Amino acid sequence: MQQVVLPIKDSNVLKEVQATLLNNFKAGQRNYTIFQIGKAMLLRVSDVMCLKQADIFHPDGSIKQNAFIHDKKTGKPNMLYLLNQFNGSFIVSPRL
Repeated sequence: MQQVVLPIKDSNVLKEVQATLLNNFKAGQRNYTIFQIGKAMLLRVSDVMCLKQADIFHPDGSIKQNAFIHDKKTGKPNMLYLLNQFNGSFIVSPRL
């Protein structure tokens, strides 16, 4: 059976989903963080779950400016822009 997945278009539904992820599961903070990263970076869950610490952080713990991934579903390469190059603040930018 194929599942139909639709985008969340109602802000009230979005808030409800976020609250449910954060508060109703044993791994709530993890689930909420995965959801927020996927939403901010416009990634599918399968792509967020493939991210490793080394993809985001340098060995000294600082955040990389960019991360390069291949979409799991399409195989397309994507550059994730993580740091604001002007002031060094952490941002999560959609890919271009």
